[in-house]
Amino acid sequence: MEALTRKDLMPLERYAEERPAFRARVMAHKRNRQIAIGAHARLYFEDRLTIQYQIQEMLRIEKIFEVAEIEDELRAYNPLIPDGANWKATFMLEYEDVAERRTALARLGGVAQRTYVQVGALARVYAVADEDMGRENEDKTSSVHFLRFDLARDMVVRAQAGDPIICGIDHPAYKDEVQLTPAQRAALVADLA
Repeated sequence: MEALTRKDLMPLERYAEERPAFRARVMAHKRNRQIAIGAHARLYFEDRLTIQYQIQEMLRIEKIFEVAEIEDELRAYNPLIPDGANWKATFMLEYEDVAERRTALARLGGVAQRTYVQVGALARVYAVADEDMGRENEDKTSSVHFLRFDLARDMVVRAQAGDPIICGIDHPAYKDEVQLTPAQRAALVADLA
């Protein structure tokens, strides 16, 4: 997928006018890109449209209109767009209860690196996590991580051919996996070149 440029972004005034319709379109698009793995983990697979929305929202919230600052946002977010041979996702550990979340994050160190995708009978692909910055220490992991799943060419071919796709976690304190629905599968296969 192509990186976003300033030409792909709406000026703040236009975005304010078009935001309700654009947001509705993006939320519908995101529906099949969210994969729950068990009760407390979720992958939000990113693509060009989801990242465009994130940038537009940052520009709106921060009231950014200077060229250099817009370019900074593009540099920060463009790496989250898949390149046709990988999937990129925001990984979230979701616990509503604060005490439960604190306890879970303390025992889930390394969970991001134990998150995987699998295409058909091919080997699991474990995530490359948090390339932008470390998100855990010896005491706990973060509730948000940024992941990249690099796919070999045969995985791309098998995914495009219709093989099932599984997302899972293989961590001593959290083990679960889920096979993607046909709609979820189609959304992710559309990211592959």
